[in-house]
Amino acid sequence: YKLSTWQRDWPVIMSNVINACKSANAKLVFFDNVYAYGRVDGWMREDTPINPCSKKGEIRARIAQQLLDEVDARNLTAMITRSADFYGPHANNTFVLPMVFARLQQGKSASWICNAELPHSMTYTPDAGRAVAVLGNSPDAFNQVWHLPTDRNAMTGKQFIDEVARCLHTQPRYSILSRWMMRLAGLVNPLARESVEMLYQNEYAYLFDSTKFETAYFAPTPYAQGIQATVDAL
Repeated sequence: YKLSTWQRDWPVIMSNVINACKSANAKLVFFDNVYAYGRVDGWMREDTPINPCSKKGEIRARIAQQLLDEVDARNLTAMITRSADFYGPHANNTFVLPMVFARLQQGKSASWICNAELPHSMTYTPDAGRAVAVLGNSPDAFNQVWHLPTDRNAMTGKQFIDEVARCLHTQPRYSILSRWMMRLAGLVNPLARESVEMLYQNEYAYLFDSTKFETAYFAPTPYAQGIQATVDAL
């Protein structure tokens, strides 16, 4: 998650993957995030303008455009699938597993970043995996951008913590990691330091719309069901 590594490696990775797909006459499904949109007032959709407000977002926008340029030139059959932040069974590389699920399971207070009163969309990982499989096996889905299925009833951080605590039969205690705390932690923690530029995602409403996918394929798992399944997997 190091900016200098992203700047050095991501364009090379994308170029190599594109060239490999062209050489092998293979289709490409690129699993992306929402960094390229930047801060969005309202719902993020497939037609939301690309307007990054972070260095990592600029890199994501650049590599997505690399792919789309090849599609527009008819050199490649590909798609971009995008997801909100993750949660789900065994989804270890997420902020909510260690900071919410694990801490509440251990009888500790959960942690939330910046503001627990704002809605924050979360994509359930089994839905994301199934959706990518469906899209990759649907010829008509290519040469487009897709948002992976995500429950539209976005919870606030507090509501998410409350639901996890309910499933764990514990008290929904939590604390807030503010921007200055993240900056302070960044003095000794490289991940915290690299995360500071992305804090806008937690300081404003983070709303992810997957209506296009839901209309064409299947509905997302409701939060209550996904949170229970994640707790059951702990």
